[in-house]
Amino acid sequence: MKAFPFFFLFVVFLLLPEHTEAQCSMCRAVLESEEGQATAKGINDGIVYLMAVPYLLVGVVGFVVYRMVKK
Repeated sequence: MKAFPFFFLFVVFLLLPEHTEAQCSMCRAVLESEEGQATAKGINDGIVYLMAVPYLLVGVVGFVVYRMVKK
């Protein structure tokens, strides 16, 4: 049973896409019209960062609660 969390994390990281693009349609239309696409890449990175933080926080809180209940 101890191997389950490691196996689960392995599967989750294996299934994650290598490159994630997340934009609303209006942002995408404005940024695609730009030459060089440097701003578009920065916006994509910022959106992915903002999307990932709540999931990480929920995961940490869930892990702490799991450890507390297990004791």
